[in-house]
Amino acid sequence: MTSHIANKIEQHFSQFPKRTYPAGQILVFADENPEHIFYIVKGRVRKYDVSYRGEEVILNIFRAPSYFPMSWAINRLPNEYFYKTETSTVLHVVPTDEALQFVKDNPDVMLDLLSRIYKGMDGLLGRVVGLMSGSAQSRLVYELIVDCRRFGQLNTDGSYTLSTTEVDLAARSGLSRETISREIHKLKTDGLVSVSSTGIVINDFTGLKKRGGTKV
Repeated sequence: MTSHIANKIEQHFSQFPKRTYPAGQILVFADENPEHIFYIVKGRVRKYDVSYRGEEVILNIFRAPSYFPMSWAINRLPNEYFYKTETSTVLHVVPTDEALQFVKDNPDVMLDLLSRIYKGMDGLLGRVVGLMSGSAQSRLVYELIVDCRRFGQLNTDGSYTLSTTEVDLAARSGLSRETISREIHKLKTDGLVSVSSTGIVINDFTGLKKRGGTKV
């Protein structure tokens, strides 16, 4: 997203009510059609489903300056997913028809939205390939690489610090917590990652990509 488009979206959506939610606040429940579109000013929101075992399966994570759920707004199909804040999050609550009209009236905003949708689809397809044919380690590495590029803090030495947890990685990769712990231990032994009080540190980003054979 260019700064011009980001400023245009911010200027338009900022006229609507702003709300602050703590981490862990469910904004929309599955089988509940939202009444508004949410525009993120600060923080992150998780879109997820719940497996038959009662475990969260993360489908996407929205960060500023995203607005959601546009799939529901455009298609008006029944909402099947939960939306929950991952961190303390500030949102503007926008009437659905107003958000749709804004996108329709601004082709550059619509093109940007399409671009981000297609990037998201590429990410989902990569995850599907990993689920169908990848090893446990390649599936974990895929999620770590995606996390680096979307949310990672790049350090001066070229490493990345991730705030994600083993539970989050399990929910995103479809692996068990125990499998995640085992595979991270292997990566730690090889010096590719380390674990600190602030999260997981990717010491060798290039080496990690080679290990997983990821195309991300």
